[in-house]
Amino acid sequence: MKVERVNEFVWEIPKTEKPGMNVPARIYANKTLFDGMDDGVFEQVTNIACMPGIQRYALAMPDAHQGYGSPVGGVAAFDLEEGVISPGVIGFDVNCGMRLLKTNLTLKDVQPKIRDLVNRLFELVPAGVGRKGTLKLSRSEMQEMMVEGVPWIVRKGFGWKNDAERIEEKGRVEGANPAMVSKEAFDRGMVQLGTLGSGNHYLEVQVVREENVFDWKAGKAFGLEEGLVKEGQIFVMVHCGSRGFGHQICTDYVREFEPAMKKYGLNVKDRELACAPFASGEGKRYYAAMACASNYAFCNRQAIIHNTRLAFERVLGQSAESMGMEIVYDVAHNIAKVEEHKVEGKRKKLVVHRKGSTRSFGPGQPELAEMYRGIGQPVIVGGSMETGSFVCAGTEKAMDETFGSTMHGSGRTMSRAQAKKEFNGGELLKRMERQGIFVKSASTQGLAEEAGGAYKSISEVVDTMDKAGISRKVFGLKPIGNIKG
Repeated sequence: MKVERVNEFVWEIPKTEKPGMNVPARIYANKTLFDGMDDGVFEQVTNIACMPGIQRYALAMPDAHQGYGSPVGGVAAFDLEEGVISPGVIGFDVNCGMRLLKTNLTLKDVQPKIRDLVNRLFELVPAGVGRKGTLKLSRSEMQEMMVEGVPWIVRKGFGWKNDAERIEEKGRVEGANPAMVSKEAFDRGMVQLGTLGSGNHYLEVQVVREENVFDWKAGKAFGLEEGLVKEGQIFVMVHCGSRGFGHQICTDYVREFEPAMKKYGLNVKDRELACAPFASGEGKRYYAAMACASNYAFCNRQAIIHNTRLAFERVLGQSAESMGMEIVYDVAHNIAKVEEHKVEGKRKKLVVHRKGSTRSFGPGQPELAEMYRGIGQPVIVGGSMETGSFVCAGTEKAMDETFGSTMHGSGRTMSRAQAKKEFNGGELLKRMERQGIFVKSASTQGLAEEAGGAYKSISEVVDTMDKAGISRKVFGLKPIGNIKG
């Protein structure tokens, strides 16, 4: 496949390279990451470029790897009238995302108690396949939560008054309609609120040190305090999504869209890209159900940070308020939203699909919380449990080039099955402990799947988008304790 290098960090596949491409495909990567990109990324991003109503470019971020229908690390924006919506370009774990909590604690406060803390977190935040939460909802409570999102769960006592302000969309995606959600999805969702799940989902206690701060001005806006950072300031990061609830909704609508495609005469290059016109009845029903799953995921992370605050209180003997445990931000990285972007010099409403890709809105955007409007939104980038994570800031260039989007994590270099052959979970656990990272996992096999060696270098991924001007590197975080599904 012919690929043209646009600049040091952007590669373009012209629309002449595959029959049916409506727009070119673009990949953001430095030379090393580009050379290591799996073949599936090239095939899938050009398949998406063939979809009806796609605007400007089909995009792949530097963490991209092959996924279901679309690369994980993909972005695609569609016209509201002529375009489509596709569950495969959003992902089964609807609104999988990251949440970051700051504290005014330092390493010397937490390190001596890290084992107790991780054990207490493991007790209060259930992790693993199919695990049920301690919070059981009735059907009517589920309906209220799906529509109202985080403001509902905070009203029920699971959060602080200002929590919703520090969440993308203020923790509530508009347009949710529980009537569009199946009984199977309801049944799965009612018992899983407040759980991490499996795979690469985790809750991590992290530290920020002076040498890992790259932009103090933005860092202070995002919760850094110089005096604390000198001693190692403690943060908590959560990575999880809408659990079986979102998965069931995605499954239901992939089934519904397959016959709908015949009805509307739609053809796609891969059946995993099943879609429906966004403006059709099927498209509107899916968007309404996906919004329910998005609000569920925001509430899931809210229930988890509520229990995280409880765990810190019980182990450290102080109130969460006195420990300054405020949310820095919460970002979705598997979602579709209607947003306004520039196309051919004109502002236009589009349905932007992000799959394994984070919103990276720059300064001045009205969608941002007032406290971040002068800096750009916090972009939370989760790495593997061995290598650490980053916080970046959104930029104006992202608004111009990538529909306000950037990477979401490291990106896998091998499948989970391959990782289990390459790495031993028990040995990994011991190695991490020698490195000062105490891990509690639902299974050692699951741990092996998430070994650092199964991922790209997060530093290289983050540096690429920093140098490309799409998201600005602010600070890095290193793990000291981790609970994993």
